[in-house]
Amino acid sequence: MDTNLLKQYFTGLQDRIVSALEQFDGQAFLTDSWIRPEGGGGKSRLIEGGNFFERGGVNFSHVTGTKLPPSATAHRPELAGRSWEAMGVSLVLHPRNPYCPTSHANVRCFIASKEGEEPVWWFGGGMDLTPYYGFEEDAQHFHSTCRDALAPFGAEVYPKYKKWCDEYFFLKHRNEPRGIGGVFFDDLNEGGPGGQNPFERCFALTQAVGDNFVNAYLPILEKRRDIAYGEQERDFQAYRRGRYVEFNLVWDRGTLFGLQSGGRTESILMSLPPVVKWRYDWHPEAGSAEEKLYTDFLRPRDWV
Repeated sequence: MDTNLLKQYFTGLQDRIVSALEQFDGQAFLTDSWIRPEGGGGKSRLIEGGNFFERGGVNFSHVTGTKLPPSATAHRPELAGRSWEAMGVSLVLHPRNPYCPTSHANVRCFIASKEGEEPVWWFGGGMDLTPYYGFEEDAQHFHSTCRDALAPFGAEVYPKYKKWCDEYFFLKHRNEPRGIGGVFFDDLNEGGPGGQNPFERCFALTQAVGDNFVNAYLPILEKRRDIAYGEQERDFQAYRRGRYVEFNLVWDRGTLFGLQSGGRTESILMSLPPVVKWRYDWHPEAGSAEEKLYTDFLRPRDWV
């Protein structure tokens, strides 16, 4: 297993995505390289107060350890006692314009090793969209890009990973989806038809997801970036961003793994939006665009 090949891909992906985002926003991302005392490190690329993005980050990390945190062994108890390394790219982008959706994506590889035994490895990742005001054509574009990216790996892959995404990015305590989904997968370590090498197939699938994020997201921003908005739209955006915070801090496995494994807090919590509001038992006005988000968009359906 060539971890140098993995690192070359992930760092290159970070560079390509940041370059596209900088061109779109017109402002450069900050670069913050860091070392983790327990092992490994990474490079965070961040924009705050940009021309378009209110906050965004595209992070690469390659971290190692001798003991897995509880969040990992609870899911895979057979890994207890193994050393490990995790590598990947994770990003979250929060536009200022409420008509432009927030988006998240990540691609990663995890390897657990034990002397005298074969390493246990898997890939994971995905991308998803969180609109504040829903446009059907945007959801269709995002999902069709996900579908086409995964088509070479079998017709059944996109529907499976779409369903997984719908179920994963769901706020159980509120009984509502975080957004309109996309694709999500984890623990991927299986070969394809015809005896294809499992590692090569899983790595190729992960690359297909990472390489298509810009194609899925930026055309939506291009279309919506100049829509005029006022204080009402910004207020609703801040309220809905509260759901984003709740999911990341309560349910997200990646956040829990990062914090429990002694990860870099600044990079882990980079995903949180800069302006957020909560209200007690608030409900949108009947017939409003805000109500339409709940009634028409925030429910799983087949977009393509």
